[in-house]
Amino acid sequence: MTPITEVDGHRLALSNLDKVLYPETGFTKGELLHYYATTADALLPHLRDRPVSFLRYPDGPDGQVFFAKNVPPGTPDWVTTAEVPRSEGPARMVLVQDLASLMWAANLVTEFHTHQWVIQEPGTADRLVFDLDPGPPASVVECCEVALWLRERLAEDGIEAYAKTSGSKGLHLLAAVHPTASEQVSEYAKELAVAAERALPRLAVHRMTKSLRPGKVFVDWSQNAARKTTATPYTLRARPQPTVSAPVTWEEVEECRSPRQLTFLAPDIAPRLQDYGDLLAPLFETTDAAQLP
Repeated sequence: MTPITEVDGHRLALSNLDKVLYPETGFTKGELLHYYATTADALLPHLRDRPVSFLRYPDGPDGQVFFAKNVPPGTPDWVTTAEVPRSEGPARMVLVQDLASLMWAANLVTEFHTHQWVIQEPGTADRLVFDLDPGPPASVVECCEVALWLRERLAEDGIEAYAKTSGSKGLHLLAAVHPTASEQVSEYAKELAVAAERALPRLAVHRMTKSLRPGKVFVDWSQNAARKTTATPYTLRARPQPTVSAPVTWEEVEECRSPRQLTFLAPDIAPRLQDYGDLLAPLFETTDAAQLP
């Protein structure tokens, strides 16, 4: 029998709680739901008002994995949805605004991916993002070197950057910016990616071309485009282990000498939140948001 749980006045049927989703560690769907419930206070502000794309993996990372942007069939009527403009025509997407919606979405077994803009101003970014993606044999260690260069370069323009792991192989840099057209943010991010390649020619590349990427870090500036999304802070990822896209300190970035140092699993996050709080909380300080040069 599927247990029924009430969350903030909404009844949820939470299914298959004993199902092992991550065979490498034995991490179950019940543990996944517990992770999202206990991380909600930190996660929800990063989801709120941002249309969510779901990467679903109901049978675990080794099963079928599919990306969904439209409102999933069977979505309860109490889950907030909104019409989102797209070049191919408007679509209706989910907004995860509260704990009940988060638990409903988590029950579908999802990664959460969000835009750099909020639904009130689609296509007007309040975030700048760089996705640092290492080409083997490079790893997150090389990503950290590029991140430190970008941090200093952004600081020259009065922009304070914050780091999180991608939850996969790389690193993400985020910064709050004064609301700016996504096209303009993308242009600025590309300029810095090109500058990183010039400054670090043996380490960084700004183009996606696969032949250019072995042993280098691809500085992906394109996720600033209005249509693109990036893994939300604190989301679990569809990887062999229940890795998390986890905020990290700059000291951790500076001291990284092995990928293991910046690999965080679901059980690691509660202690980190207790020690650090949400390291990305400054992104919500709108009075400090930077104007792009």
